[in-house]
Amino acid sequence: MKVAVIGCTHAGTAAIVNTAQLYPEAEITVYERNDNISFLSCGIALYVGGVVKDPQGLFYSSPEKLAELGVKTNMRHEVVLVDTKNKTLRARDLNTGKEFDDAYDKLIVTTGSWPIVPKLEGIDLDNILLSKNYNHSNTIIEKSRHAKHIAVVGAGYIGIELVEAFQLNGKKVTLIDAEPRILSKYLDPEFTNPIEQSLKDHGIELALGEKVSSFKGEGGKVTTVVTDKGEYQADLVILCIGFRPNTELLKGQVDMLDNGAIIVDNYMHTSAPDVFAAGDSCAIHYNPTGKKAYIPLATNAVRMGTLVARNLVNNTIPYMGTQGTSGIKIYEDNIAGTGMTEAAAKHEGIDAEAVMITDNYRPEFMPTFEEVQLKVVFERGTRRILGAQIMSKMDLTQSINTISVCIQNGMTVDQLAFIDFFFQPHYNKPWNFLNTAGLQALPKLAESKQPVRV
Repeated sequence: MKVAVIGCTHAGTAAIVNTAQLYPEAEITVYERNDNISFLSCGIALYVGGVVKDPQGLFYSSPEKLAELGVKTNMRHEVVLVDTKNKTLRARDLNTGKEFDDAYDKLIVTTGSWPIVPKLEGIDLDNILLSKNYNHSNTIIEKSRHAKHIAVVGAGYIGIELVEAFQLNGKKVTLIDAEPRILSKYLDPEFTNPIEQSLKDHGIELALGEKVSSFKGEGGKVTTVVTDKGEYQADLVILCIGFRPNTELLKGQVDMLDNGAIIVDNYMHTSAPDVFAAGDSCAIHYNPTGKKAYIPLATNAVRMGTLVARNLVNNTIPYMGTQGTSGIKIYEDNIAGTGMTEAAAKHEGIDAEAVMITDNYRPEFMPTFEEVQLKVVFERGTRRILGAQIMSKMDLTQSINTISVCIQNGMTVDQLAFIDFFFQPHYNKPWNFLNTAGLQALPKLAESKQPVRV
């Protein structure tokens, strides 16, 4: 069996390693256009901020490790053409420019995503950077050493982590986003409001609800970010606007979402025979809505990549879908979320309710008892849990993984009230705060006049 793999990051590495282990007789050839593989891009801010001293720890595989499994890895090779009908591809050696053809029995497409780069005046000025791969991280570190005022465009996870890292490195920082709130895809205002205040308290300038319109410069280098509401001085700009799937190779050959994300079935098959896809190049099954969605996360990627290998020959293990569970630490606050925010549920047209609690995570007779904020979003009619968000100075983020399982299994907010959690004063109260959220939702039952599903 001849297996060709295009791209070798999270999903690609998982697919390759598992395929090699499950099918040792397979001839596996990898095409990767970068000069490194398996870089954990989620660690860029930690590397930039100096938390991670040795960047080699951010790589979890290498061509040498794959070679030990019998895998041939073609580094600095870009696939320029795929013919899914004839099961062939054409690759270009980026070092020599030479092109050659190859054939496959099974094709695994793990081409990932690439940052969105807006077509704006001045976008080609020097010191306007992206934040995606290892080379980007090294450039950011080198350029930021000499920068005095850094502007980060985009208030998602990457943008927020970078502004914190830059501020801790003693830089003046401006955070710009077209949305009126930071992290608006992940958290509701009850959580973003205090985080924004925390950023301001640390001296970070927020320019929210402002759309970047152009960049100004002198001597070929950026000096100013211009928005529809003002201008901001910056001698270094990092673009963190979002990502698009890298799927031009298969355009017109497989089914895709409007944004180009490849649609796969529960077994990671695309609509083309013997062509599989996984990771940031794909749409996923989003359990809260039951629809296909584009949610590029490393956790989704490694699961999907592993399932590609498991289902390469026969359909054995179906994908369970995802809740888009994620977390972030911003200064002293530990934050996590899963599923839909209340705003997202209403935008989707779902008749949603939410319960918000603020409690101490363990008994007040203990020496310390940090406060925890928890919000659980649920559908009014069915009482089905749609999502949850948590924030505390104490790291209680693992509780969101529990809610993720609840959503995965279609549980109701009423069931959450009575789930069996252990009690020990070092860790929690007799009523775990997850139970408490469910209990506080119970009085709303009389209003909705819906029977409790048990």
